[in-house]
Amino acid sequence: MAYEGIALPAPQPSPLPTAQNTEGFPLQPLRAKAYNRAKLLIAVVSSAVSFTFVLLLLASGTTPQLAPWARATVSPDYGALLLFPAAIGVSPTLLTLPFGFYSSYTLEHRYTLSNQSLGRWAWERLKGTLISMPLGIAHLLLVYYCIESFQQWWWLPVSAALALVSIVLARLAPVLIFPLFYKFVPLESESLKERIQRLCVNAGVAVQGIFSFDLSKNTKKANAGFTGIGKAKRIILGDTLLKEFSEEQIEAVFAHELGHYTHKHVLKGIFISILSTVVGLLLTARLYQWSLAVFGLNSIAELAALPLLALWLALFGLVTTPLGNMLSRHFERVADTYAARTMGTATPFVSALRKLAAMNLADPNPHPLVEFMFYSHPSLTKRIRGVEAVRL
Repeated sequence: MAYEGIALPAPQPSPLPTAQNTEGFPLQPLRAKAYNRAKLLIAVVSSAVSFTFVLLLLASGTTPQLAPWARATVSPDYGALLLFPAAIGVSPTLLTLPFGFYSSYTLEHRYTLSNQSLGRWAWERLKGTLISMPLGIAHLLLVYYCIESFQQWWWLPVSAALALVSIVLARLAPVLIFPLFYKFVPLESESLKERIQRLCVNAGVAVQGIFSFDLSKNTKKANAGFTGIGKAKRIILGDTLLKEFSEEQIEAVFAHELGHYTHKHVLKGIFISILSTVVGLLLTARLYQWSLAVFGLNSIAELAALPLLALWLALFGLVTTPLGNMLSRHFERVADTYAARTMGTATPFVSALRKLAAMNLADPNPHPLVEFMFYSHPSLTKRIRGVEAVRL
């Protein structure tokens, strides 16, 4: 589980000078650059392996041979629907498993960022799979039902259903899903709670609770966030943040998160995501229909064609992810400005940014193309420059 909060994401050189070290967490730009480059390379190679494998299955005519086997093995149509992608997905899953292990376990330990044992790493991955698999199956059944029932208009009901699902998950995830991964307890520090509550009162924001969670069981990194919508809205602070940051720095971090809320970034993000889904599925449906003949396929509803639909959806994600990241970086800059103005000074927020970058081993100045393609937050150098330029 990842929290999209103030923490700079990986993958994240003109290096920042080490004179900007903060309280035992020195900025190490060369080490950070190597770490983030490795994370990015592994992610790109892993995705390319999966994409290429499925493309080869289609190009070789293997999928039309597997579809009859699935129907013969499991008699109900929807049983075959589940067996077919499972058979297709076994090989790429096994092929990419070493990449996932190296990125999320080996590399994190090599750079002394992880607190996980091998057993805990496996358990966390298993929990993620057990939660995501039913959701994935439900999505697959929904898409196939709509394709069979609505034919070329399948994208419209699928868009509506996905929009509803995204709203429901935003409402339920903080209370049903997140606690499966972390233990959330009410914030104990009364002085810090008073600081945060004062910010909320001044902003006219009501939250259901302020919680800390045991992020340190998995990582040495720090993070915080505003999660949920409606009555599930809550503030969450990683225990690593509470341990290593001063109350003023945590207040500045929270002011940033409050900026997201007061500017309605969550609601705007949901709306834009829904709009993007509608447009994306419409384009995907058209390209899917057009490309059937290229691979010797006849109908959008045949099982053998579903991997082709998956490839088009993956390509759509490749195109839209940088655009979504661009919007996210804009939201982050707005929230950064809000934090500086709310605190009345840029100093605590800048010091918090530097410490977060040091703890999370974030590259302070990544290549512009890498930042454009993969970063949901601006780089550290740009964020500090932007915050220090705010007129208070």
